[in-house]
Amino acid sequence: MAPPHQWLHATTGRIAPDPHSWMTSVHWMTDHATKGHYKPTAKGSPKWGPTTVAVAQEIAALKECRPGVDYLARKLRVSERTVQYHLGMLRETGLLVYRSKGTRIRGGGNQASVYERTIPVVFDEALGIRTVGEGVQRRPVGASPEHRKTLGKLAKKAARKVRRPRRRTPVSAGTRCTPMGVGTSAASSAASTYSPSESKLASGEGKSPTPKSSKRGPRTLNRVGRRYQLAREAITVIPWLHGASTPRIAWILKDFADNGWTVREVQAVAENIPMPTHGVRRPSGMLADRLRGKADMTATMRAAYVTMWEESRTAAKDRHADYEAAPAGPQSLAARRAMDEAFAAIRDRLAPQMPEVELSPLGSIDDLTRQEVLDLRHEAAKNPDVILDMIQVLGERDARRLYTNRVVDQTLALERINARRDTYAPAF
Repeated sequence: MAPPHQWLHATTGRIAPDPHSWMTSVHWMTDHATKGHYKPTAKGSPKWGPTTVAVAQEIAALKECRPGVDYLARKLRVSERTVQYHLGMLRETGLLVYRSKGTRIRGGGNQASVYERTIPVVFDEALGIRTVGEGVQRRPVGASPEHRKTLGKLAKKAARKVRRPRRRTPVSAGTRCTPMGVGTSAASSAASTYSPSESKLASGEGKSPTPKSSKRGPRTLNRVGRRYQLAREAITVIPWLHGASTPRIAWILKDFADNGWTVREVQAVAENIPMPTHGVRRPSGMLADRLRGKADMTATMRAAYVTMWEESRTAAKDRHADYEAAPAGPQSLAARRAMDEAFAAIRDRLAPQMPEVELSPLGSIDDLTRQEVLDLRHEAAKNPDVILDMIQVLGERDARRLYTNRVVDQTLALERINARRDTYAPAF
C-alpha cells in the first residue's frame, strides 16, 4: 500500500472490530509473507517474521492505538529503528493506518502517532468474508463455508501469544587463561572443574530463607497513580499546559482519570471552545473551567468530541496552508531588471486613479451599494495601489471584506516582493 493510502480517510480496508479479529488478519498476512507474497519496500528492512508479530501483539494489547517507538523498543528489547521498520511493514500491508501523525518538537514533548487497526480488503476477498456498510465502517456478517476451517486455524493462532526466539550468542573460540595464569591453552584441565553447590558445603544451607519471586508481572497503578499519570501526559501533550503543576492538574483531572479518560479526550473537550488569542495565564484555572461538569460523559460522546477536534485542526491546517510560505522574488539580476521594466511599463499605461467613492476612517463598507463595490473592485484590478491605500484607510479586515482575501493576499505578496527587490538590488 503506497504512503498516500496509509491514512484512515484513504484506506480501502475496514476498521477491525476487536484486537482478536485484527490478530487473525496479522497471522494470515504472516503466512503469505513467509511464502514470498510480500516484500518490504524500505531499503535495509528486515523480513516479515516473529518480531513483526510481536510488535502487532503489543499494539493489539493497547486500549488506545498510540504506540510509542521507544515504548515498543523497550518492551521487545530491540532497537527503535527495528520497530520503525516493522511499523512500516504493517502500514504497507494495510493492517495499520494513520489517524494522526506524530510530531517531534525541539524543547517540547514529542507526540506519538495515532493509528487505527484495519483489516485489508485482500483478507476479506481471500477468505470469502461478507460485509455490510460503506467505507471503513464495514462490518463482517458471514464467511464462505469452504474457508471456515482456515479461519478457525487463524483464530487459534491469534489466541496464542507468539514469542520471539532468543538470540544465541556464539562462544568465542579464542584461547583462555587458566585461573592461576600459568597457561593459555584452550584445553586446560582447569576448564572442566566446577564449584560445588551451596547445599554440599559444611556451613551452607539448601534454600534461602527469603526466596525471590521469579515471576513478576507488570506494575499496576492504583487510583492515585493513574491520576498523576494522566496529569503528566496532559502537561506534556497539551501545549498551553506546559509548566503547570502536576499535583494541581492531577487534582483537577481526578474524576476524569477515575472514569477512564485519555489525554486526547481531555484535550478535545477542553479545546472545543476556541482558545483566547492573548494566551493562557492560568492553565490550571482554564482547564478546570472548561472541564467543569463533564467528567460523566460517555465514551461515545468523548469519541465524538475527539472526531470534531481532529477535523477542526485538519480544516485549520488546510485553510492556512497558503500562508506558510511567502513567495520569494527572482534571484537572477537579469530577471530583476526585466521585472522592473515590466512594472514601469504597467505604471506608465495605468495612471493611478483613486475610486470615486470616498470612505472616511469612521465610515463603514456596509453602507456601499452593490454597484459601488463592483466599481471599487474594478478600479483595484486596474491599479493594485488602491488596495494598499484602502488598507491604510479602512484597515486590513474591512479591506479584505471589500476586495476578498485572495486579492488582498496577492497585493500584499507583490508588495513584499517589491520591498525585497529594493532591499537587495545592487547600487549602480
